[in-house]
Amino acid sequence: MTPAPPALRLAWWGTAWLRGQVVTDLMLDAVIDDDATHTIAGLATLGLTDSEAAETLVGGLGRLRAEGASTLGVAYPAEGDAVGLGGPPAFNHAALEAGEAVVTDAGIGLVPVRVGAVLTWHAYAAQRRQLPDVGEADRGLRAALVETTQTLADLDVAKWRPEVADRLMNLRHRTHLAAPPGAPERCVDLAERGLQAAEIVELALEDDGAALSAYEMNARRDALLPLDRAARRALTASGSPEVWPG
Repeated sequence: MTPAPPALRLAWWGTAWLRGQVVTDLMLDAVIDDDATHTIAGLATLGLTDSEAAETLVGGLGRLRAEGASTLGVAYPAEGDAVGLGGPPAFNHAALEAGEAVVTDAGIGLVPVRVGAVLTWHAYAAQRRQLPDVGEADRGLRAALVETTQTLADLDVAKWRPEVADRLMNLRHRTHLAAPPGAPERCVDLAERGLQAAEIVELALEDDGAALSAYEMNARRDALLPLDRAARRALTASGSPEVWPG
């Protein structure tokens, strides 16, 4: 099993901890993984503590629970597609800058900032958000994979990125994520496929110099935009308990 990205780890395992489904040590091991530590900062600006000092992860989550938080969900936004975000602007801007965020059902958002092996989750006020449901995100990802595979084949992806062609031919071979009790199997599967799609996009865009012309570079980027969007929506839905199937 492989650990999920930071926001997804915190959403999955933090929710399980808030719900009493995992013990503290197990939650900490899963969320922190190979990092030195995770902390939560900025709670004083929201009136949740008198101290300006960063909280430990457990201490910060405990304060969120005292504010009524019972779930943590993710957002994986990009410029022009603020999926998983509902505002206000300060939180949206920080989340877009980081490319990921966690949103609680108590109106508090957390944005990760990494310095070496230390990850600090900065707290912001967060507003109610609209989310794709799991079924919608699943269908969107499947459709985007079919469309992107055909378009990249037309662009002769095997010529300039044989690794991408291999990935697209072997979609069943993907990383399996470590998930806590309570995370629906359907959502874990969707997250795994969303990460796989995101990795394909990243790999395909790595070397624009491999394309023969500016036209081909633009065509490749345009072909990958729907898959990137579908991957982020899949990750957002699969990591947001608000839309998990009952």
